[in-house]
Amino acid sequence: MSLIHPTAIVDPQAELHPTVVVGPYSVIEGEAVIGAGTEIGAHVYIDRYTKIGRDCRIYPFASVGTPPQDKKFRGEKTELIMGDENVIREYVTINRGTPDGGGVTTIGNQNLLLAYVHVAHDCHLGNGITMVNVATLGGHVTLEDHAVIGGLSAVHQFVRIGSHAYVGGKTGVSQDIPPFVLASGERAKLFGLNIVGLKRYNFSNEVILALKKAYQTVIRSHLTIQDAMHKVEKEVPLLPEVTQFLDFIRQSQRGIPRR
Repeated sequence: MSLIHPTAIVDPQAELHPTVVVGPYSVIEGEAVIGAGTEIGAHVYIDRYTKIGRDCRIYPFASVGTPPQDKKFRGEKTELIMGDENVIREYVTINRGTPDGGGVTTIGNQNLLLAYVHVAHDCHLGNGITMVNVATLGGHVTLEDHAVIGGLSAVHQFVRIGSHAYVGGKTGVSQDIPPFVLASGERAKLFGLNIVGLKRYNFSNEVILALKKAYQTVIRSHLTIQDAMHKVEKEVPLLPEVTQFLDFIRQSQRGIPRR
């Protein structure tokens, strides 16, 4: 029995591993590449210049690798590159990159994008990320490993969200969110560390305590950012996670919410 449903339309130029399953009425355009064991449900559209890794699950009515929603785009060859073991649920939309943004949207491994999620052009997602229903990323957004974006949240263009950060539902994110923290609100505010997430990933009590001290000093004190970070470097053990927290803030282009 064929693994491609007879009602599906697969361009002859598309490269599908022999174990790929394609459901009814799905369309796969030319120059798409799909890896071993990936299953594509019914009514899925996968545009050209899209590369999908192995063992992904793409559910009905998802639209993957379509052109960017950018007025400057003129049909140039840009890409979407997706890794392995990703789950893309119903009605998710993912756009490929733009020439001005580096030409590629990237999605790592083992990510879960729930129904109606939108990933805009030139976004870069790491590994183990969860985006809950109707969460939306503007263009050029970076999500680092194991970040969680709550349902109905919207992330502004060029924002960066750090690893193990948790953004609550219905949150508007216009500034960078550091790693390991909780953020929520009509305009995102910080509400301490993501303790539940850190324990779930087996961070030690030593790390959590050091991050708490760094967070209180940098986010809650009335010191300048520079003075607060200097204070942390003098008074808090510089574990790798603390250094990661400080480096993220130091490199932020959009600033972070404080107090």
